[in-house]
Amino acid sequence: MEQTLFYILAAVTVAATLFAITERHTVHAIVYLVTSFFALAVIFFLLGAPVVAAFEVIIYAGAIMVLFLFVIMMLDLGHPEKVRTPGILEWVPAAILGTVTLGSLVALVAGRSSLPGTGTGYITIRDFSVTLFRNYGIAVEIISLQLLFALVGALYLGRRNGSRSENRSPGTGRTGEGTE
Repeated sequence: MEQTLFYILAAVTVAATLFAITERHTVHAIVYLVTSFFALAVIFFLLGAPVVAAFEVIIYAGAIMVLFLFVIMMLDLGHPEKVRTPGILEWVPAAILGTVTLGSLVALVAGRSSLPGTGTGYITIRDFSVTLFRNYGIAVEIISLQLLFALVGALYLGRRNGSRSENRSPGTGRTGEGTE
């Protein structure tokens, strides 16, 4: 039963992630991504990692998705008719990177005769956080700076490509509409 549930959740995670990548409407893509995060959190819980499952829901499905939604709404990117279809040359680098990543994962899994066990002891949140910030503190700071740079870059590109704020009605978020 548990293995069947795992496979169902894995299929939901993969399908929701693929829908998030291929969806033209950005708000719908966020909903698919949140679905993927929740399914992944349940998988973590089934694997005996309730803290990681809670982090998945709180940090990814909660905070980061709210940030994405805020940026999309602030930049008014929710109109799928404005999205152009990429040409074949734009898909080639993505296909190459995807193939290399998939090949690396297959080689990694095929190279192991068995996966390492999780051990019998439990680690507390305090031990986890001390290990995270003592051993990987610089990496955590670098990742947080990368997220900040990505947000600033998205704001810059959104403002540069179409600054429509001068004719935007206050409070509506739409262009050219009055408040009558």
